[in-house]
Amino acid sequence: MDLTWTAEQQGFRAEARGWLEANVPAAPLPSGDTRDGFALHLEWERRLFDARWAVVSWPEAYGGREASLWEWLIFEEEYYRAGAPQRVTQNGIFLLAPTLFEFGTPEQQDRYLPKMASGEETWCQGWSEPDAGSDLAAITSRAVRVDAAGGWRLTGQKTWTTRGAFCTHLFGLFRSDPEAQRHHGLTYFLVPLDAAGVTVRGFGRLDGDEGFAEVFFDDVFVPDDLVLGEVHEGWRIAMATTGSERGLTLRSPGRFLAAINRLVELADEVDLATGVGNDPALRHDIVDSYIDAEAYQLQTLGTVTRISAGESIGAESSLTKIYWSDLDVRLHEAALRLLGPAAELEDNGWMKGYQFALSGPIYAGTNEIQRNVVAERVLGLPRK
Repeated sequence: MDLTWTAEQQGFRAEARGWLEANVPAAPLPSGDTRDGFALHLEWERRLFDARWAVVSWPEAYGGREASLWEWLIFEEEYYRAGAPQRVTQNGIFLLAPTLFEFGTPEQQDRYLPKMASGEETWCQGWSEPDAGSDLAAITSRAVRVDAAGGWRLTGQKTWTTRGAFCTHLFGLFRSDPEAQRHHGLTYFLVPLDAAGVTVRGFGRLDGDEGFAEVFFDDVFVPDDLVLGEVHEGWRIAMATTGSERGLTLRSPGRFLAAINRLVELADEVDLATGVGNDPALRHDIVDSYIDAEAYQLQTLGTVTRISAGESIGAESSLTKIYWSDLDVRLHEAALRLLGPAAELEDNGWMKGYQFALSGPIYAGTNEIQRNVVAERVLGLPRK
């Protein structure tokens, strides 16, 4: 693996850095998980799209630059280095879009991808249910075929739907063959949340944000063209989506490289001000986090090398998810130890980041489940 960037890639970095430095809002936007903050983030997403930075690796016809995965990684590094706003379109562009490119019809791609890239339509993920979280195969929401109408009737409930209170569309799994075994008889649907029979009920979180929602489906009709991929093959298609969520696209190394650099800057400030940073154990943890962030970058470069050669990472995405989610918690814990009592002040940014980091080992499939996946499918260990 060659770790040197080409002249073209360096030029791409310079262009991205210049645009971001000139356009990133001077003050942080309110949380994208609040209604007002979500609206402001969508304005930012539109600016990205208009300048063709929203989806750099996509075809030009859909608003992209047809950039390579290497250039996408470069853009992500520059995006987080500049302190740019959180991407509230991420469930669409980072999770659903790769699945649409792989399994969607040309008509579905033309219909959904441009509006996804611009933020005109926003997507939430309909995986979890009250009795089915990391055990996704336990879902009970139903899809019943209506041959005469050329579509399906959806019933059931999805929960823990991130930003579901604000989004326009949902992608998710429904059980289309109740007689099939757990991982079979599931179909992947694309559902507009303004469809008749859909009820979105937002609920607040302890940190004051309000984007989470429960979504209820009461005999909701959806036509056949809202099925993504083959009927009853939803599990296989969903695994492609979860591979994106756990692996390459949702949490790029740039996010953690920027965070660890801010942590090092914080350590210098605290050390000068109070001497707290002289704690050997704390300094050791900061260095460990720095090494781990760089290791994640190198591992990702290796993954991109393999993907570029036509390989698939498959179940290894679970190993990646464990790594970045644990890293996120550790580096934020170090920041809070550096800050001491001041960590409870909301305006320092670290406490909010820590609260979100704690959800990392839970969302995208709990790390306990992911360790089982790694043990069985990567290491080949027998089931107990």
